[in-house]
Amino acid sequence: MFLFEMLDNSILNVALPTIGRELSASATALQWVTSAYAVVFGGLMLTLAALADRVGRRKIMLVGLALLGGTSLTTAFVTTAEQLIVVRAVMGIAAAMTTPGSLALAFLLFDDDGLRVRATTLISTVGLVGLAIGPTVGGFVLAFAPWQALLLVNVPIAALAFLGIRSGIPADRADDLHRAPVDAVGALLGTATIVLALVAPTLFVEVGTESYLPWPTTAAAIVMGVLFVVRERSTRYPILDIKLVARPLVSSGLAFKGAAGLATAGLGYLVTLQLQLDWGWTPAQAAVGMLPQVIVLIVGGAAIGPLVKRIGFDKAAWLSAGAVVCALAVYGLLSRFGYLWVAIALALGAAGMRAVGVVAGTNVMRGLPRNRTTMGAALVDTAGEVTTAIGIAVSGTILATLFTGDIATSNWSARQTAEFREAVTCAGLVLTVVAAALVGWGIVRARIADNAATSSAADADTE
Repeated sequence: MFLFEMLDNSILNVALPTIGRELSASATALQWVTSAYAVVFGGLMLTLAALADRVGRRKIMLVGLALLGGTSLTTAFVTTAEQLIVVRAVMGIAAAMTTPGSLALAFLLFDDDGLRVRATTLISTVGLVGLAIGPTVGGFVLAFAPWQALLLVNVPIAALAFLGIRSGIPADRADDLHRAPVDAVGALLGTATIVLALVAPTLFVEVGTESYLPWPTTAAAIVMGVLFVVRERSTRYPILDIKLVARPLVSSGLAFKGAAGLATAGLGYLVTLQLQLDWGWTPAQAAVGMLPQVIVLIVGGAAIGPLVKRIGFDKAAWLSAGAVVCALAVYGLLSRFGYLWVAIALALGAAGMRAVGVVAGTNVMRGLPRNRTTMGAALVDTAGEVTTAIGIAVSGTILATLFTGDIATSNWSARQTAEFREAVTCAGLVLTVVAAALVGWGIVRARIADNAATSSAADADTE
């Protein structure tokens, strides 16, 4: 199901011009064709994960797959942009029901950490392959088929996944389920917080800091977040127990995942603009320029298992998260001196992101009770979604502040070129500092968890 999530995130982008022409869609409507999926997916993950931990991960995944298949079929009958936005939003609901459960089931099916890493690596690899080949597959399909075919591909994927889960995965055991009632108020506040946190960065990039709309949206996200924390700390049956998130191993993994999300957004957004707008590369040349990242993301999975086995979870997490920070620093400081430095930053960042995605996710799951595994997977995905949105917003806001004129025009003046390169350096270094702070916090929390484990083992030996 990670394949479907990542494929959906990338395959439709190449068809946006065609969709715009055929459905007479505005630029704003096209933006929401892609954003509706991400916002609904990110906003509902925690709530649906809490439900899955109570009624069964397998059951929720099967319902989500049925919803995905049925909704994808309706794409053939879409005639307006508004209808397509609704379809994409419902697909986001299906993704929120299925994606966290994939990691949770993989964790529960295996007791050995080595097998868990191998399973998580396989899931991650399949998803990253979908992300990498999405634009290429989309362009090829559009050469001989209508754009609706890009979403209809979800139907056979959902059907195969449904049959595989139904026949190959047993029903959840009663002792692996969480029996407390669902906190409806907490679910509503949590969903509102995440949705607003995802929408606000998009607004900053789209309409700029001088517009009124992004600021109250950001304020509302903060208020909802505070109310959510207050609610979860005071209610008897919280949807998200804050004490669990505060566990050292869990908070460490989420911090590492957040740093990786910033790097994913920052490098992807800034490099694409630099190659095409500053250096004048064509889209095809820019796609080739991104190959160092794509290649490392796809083939790097083979090194994760041996790395973890050789140096352990903690050091693997620190090393991979540190690589992410170094990649941002290399890009921010040296990218203006030529493509070689961009390629090094892309490869280094991809290597770090590739490992930290697996190790951080596994650490979060290890730090939670077995009856909260789906919630743990949702926390990991949500951390990635939110920090990715923040990374793009930070980069876009800095560019909008420092660059004068229309950034999409050709034939920049010497001053505009200098402004763009200054903005790229500034954005890269700001993201480096924030990612480094997250990594530092993650290392501190991981050491606390390691010390606690060592003390427990020593106490057990004494007894």
